[in-house]
Amino acid sequence: MRTVLNVLLILVVTYALIVGLMYSFQERLLFLPSSTMMATPADRGLDYEDVTISTEDDEQLHAWWIPAADPRGTLIVSHGNAGNISGRIDLARLFHELGLNVLLYDYRGYGQSTGQASEEGLYRDMEAVWQFATQTQGVPDEQIVLFGRSLGGAPSTYLATRENPGALVLDSAFTSVPDVAAHHYPFLPVRQLATLSFDSEARLPEVTAPVLVLHSPDDEVIPFSHGERLYEVANEPKAFLQLEGGHNEAFFRSEHIYRTELVAFLDTHLPAR
Repeated sequence: MRTVLNVLLILVVTYALIVGLMYSFQERLLFLPSSTMMATPADRGLDYEDVTISTEDDEQLHAWWIPAADPRGTLIVSHGNAGNISGRIDLARLFHELGLNVLLYDYRGYGQSTGQASEEGLYRDMEAVWQFATQTQGVPDEQIVLFGRSLGGAPSTYLATRENPGALVLDSAFTSVPDVAAHHYPFLPVRQLATLSFDSEARLPEVTAPVLVLHSPDDEVIPFSHGERLYEVANEPKAFLQLEGGHNEAFFRSEHIYRTELVAFLDTHLPAR
């Protein structure tokens, strides 16, 4: 009996330790920035401008402005939770080829941007990037497409409730951080532990812009059901596009889908110049 009690005590202490670590380090588990710049748009033959965007709380965001010769609109890319903008150049290249200006930016604490990532901080970053596009670059609101991939879907959705973009595109995005955590850690009380929310499911019904949701049933990081749920709660007009491949490979395996279906979505919802 004493041996059994000792084993149970060890299990309880171990579980409590795991719970404590999960609570204390959840931001480190979500935000995985890198300061190493692997390439620039010039490496893909793209002309670009290296810019710095100031936030309301005085952080300096590093960004690349990639202009199109005869743009049909401007795409603001909010990327996923790991790396930095240098890993998203192929995505920018594709949209540039589709006739869009592309604004790639790094969140605070990512790449060459100052500060440390946080939920509130990412919302402020998104607001600053919007101001840069509309005021510094002079792009009309209705010609801006907010593109959020994975984590980037949350700040993009947040901004779409405060401004009036031409469209919102959610690529492999999640409903909320607690929902993702509950999927990956069903043995932990993650909903009670979560200090991060990024609740796109709650915000999306407030968005009046056209919404395009892209997700792959093969996504092993963010379940396909998240994309289905985001599409369900979004207002019309909306569209759902099924991708192919896992979370980090869907873009490369589905580039042909992006080219045909995204163009059709933009033709329908992005106003003519």
